[in-house]
Amino acid sequence: MAKAQTTALVDPAWLAARLDDPKVKVIEIAVEKLDSYNVGHVPGAQAWIWKDKLWDARMREFPSAKDFATLCRTAGIGNDTTVVFYGENVEFGYYGWWVFRYLGHNDVRMLDGGKKRWVAEGRALSTAVPTVAPARYKTAARRRERMRAKLPQVRRSLEKKGVVILDNRSDLEFTGQSNNLPGKPDFGAERYGRIPGAKQLHFVDLLNPDETLKSPAEIAKLARARGASPDKQIICYCRRSHRAALVLFALTELCGYKNVRSYDGSWTEWGTAVGVPIEK
Repeated sequence: MAKAQTTALVDPAWLAARLDDPKVKVIEIAVEKLDSYNVGHVPGAQAWIWKDKLWDARMREFPSAKDFATLCRTAGIGNDTTVVFYGENVEFGYYGWWVFRYLGHNDVRMLDGGKKRWVAEGRALSTAVPTVAPARYKTAARRRERMRAKLPQVRRSLEKKGVVILDNRSDLEFTGQSNNLPGKPDFGAERYGRIPGAKQLHFVDLLNPDETLKSPAEIAKLARARGASPDKQIICYCRRSHRAALVLFALTELCGYKNVRSYDGSWTEWGTAVGVPIEK
């Protein structure tokens, strides 16, 4: 397990000791269906399909402050609740962490290694769907805009020194041979390639075989090899920003980087937008 510089990364032992704590809520982020959750999940975990819960229902944007407060209340999450995420696919859990932090919730954590490590350590899974009592949630005051980059900012950064763009996709995506993960249907953008000048840092390179994060020293070495040192402004992107969220977490929470943003439009936006350059 990587040794976190903050309390944002927790291990199964930490979570197991707090499963009965009403101030701790566990969320499994599902990709499209709840099949994996229904087979077995961390006891007490709720299941959210990422787009259903973490996007606005009417546009490609995140929930408004009002809608986010409603979501939290319904899930039994109060302003002082510790929310622990893990993903059906590891990167989706980190996306949940990123969205919650961006939308203003303070105590958000990641289960290092997720369900895979939980099971590997001999801990039991549950098929029971928890009954959740609604909570009070005061609307968060502000979004943490320093965590997010939008297309105009990314485009302006192409002409700036001191900015490093990290492409967290696979080799096939980075080299313009595919617009999706290996083995997945090839769709997601009109064009193939990458943002000009981007350096590839595939998100899986930051993970151990058990899907825990590598040590801060290992992660920092990988980042620095791409010119992404702590004194730079760093923008991470992938296809829809799940993988980018994992890299942002690793750099900020483990390595102490202060200026890292996720471009959540990522390649699905950049590769389709009119008038933006690409590179192969």
